[in-house]
Amino acid sequence: MTQALQALILGIVEGATEFVPVSSTGHLIIAADWLGYPEAERATFEIFIQMGAILAVFWHYRSDLLQLAQRAQRERPAQELIGKVLLAFLPAAAVGFLLHRWIEAHLFSVRAVAGALIVGGIVIWLVERRPRPATVQRMEAMGWREALWVGLAQVTSLYPGVSRAAATIIGGMLAGMSRPAATQFSFYLALPTLTAASLFSLAKALPTITAGEASSLTIGFVSAFVTALLVIRAFLRYVQSHDFRPFAYYRIALGVLLLLYL
Repeated sequence: MTQALQALILGIVEGATEFVPVSSTGHLIIAADWLGYPEAERATFEIFIQMGAILAVFWHYRSDLLQLAQRAQRERPAQELIGKVLLAFLPAAAVGFLLHRWIEAHLFSVRAVAGALIVGGIVIWLVERRPRPATVQRMEAMGWREALWVGLAQVTSLYPGVSRAAATIIGGMLAGMSRPAATQFSFYLALPTLTAASLFSLAKALPTITAGEASSLTIGFVSAFVTALLVIRAFLRYVQSHDFRPFAYYRIALGVLLLLYL
C-alpha cells in the first residue's frame, strides 16, 4: 500500500471519528499500526489531519461564529457564552500542558485504548439507560456550572480512547443539558481545545517536517476536512432524535475485539 493511500485512509478515519463519541485518538493508534504508517512521520501527520478536522468545525459554524463575535461587542449573553467556552477549555488545557509527555510515554498503546473504549461504552450505555431530565434545552441557556462541569469532564479525554466528544457531551448531559445542546457546546469547545493542541504540537514538530512529507500531509489534511464536515452535519441531525447507545455498543465490541486480538 502506498503512503498516499495510507494518508487518505487515516485522514478519513480522523474526520469520521474526531467529533463522535468513539475516540479518534484510539482509532488512529489502531489504524496507523495496522496500516504500517511510518513511525517517524506519524506524530506530524496526526497534527495535520487533526487541523483538517477542526477546520471543518470552523467552516460549518462560520456564520454563527461571525455573528457571535459581532454580538459579543454589545451583548452580554454572547460575551458570557464565549467566557463559558473558555472556562470549559481551561481544565484540560492545564492538565494536558503539565502531563502531555507522561501521557504520550505511558498511555498510547492499543491495550490502553481498548480498555478505555470498553469503560467509556459502559458509561455511555448507563447514562442513556437512565437519562437525567434536561433542564437546559439550548446552549445559550447553559450556566457557568454546566460549563465548568463539561470542562472537568473533558480532562478525562486526555486518556487515549476515552473520546473528547464522549466526555464533553456526556458531561453536559449529566450536568442537565439536552443532548443537542451538549453536542453543540462540545463542538464550540473543540475550537479552542483542538486548535491550541494542534498549534502546540505543530510548533514542536515544524523543525522536523521534510519536503517529502508534503504530499501525504496535504492528502491527509484534505481528506480529514471533507470527511469531518460530512460527519459533523450528519451527527447534528442524528442527535435531534436518537441517543448514543449504538456508539456504546460499538465501543464495547471494538474494545473486546482488540483485547482478543492482543
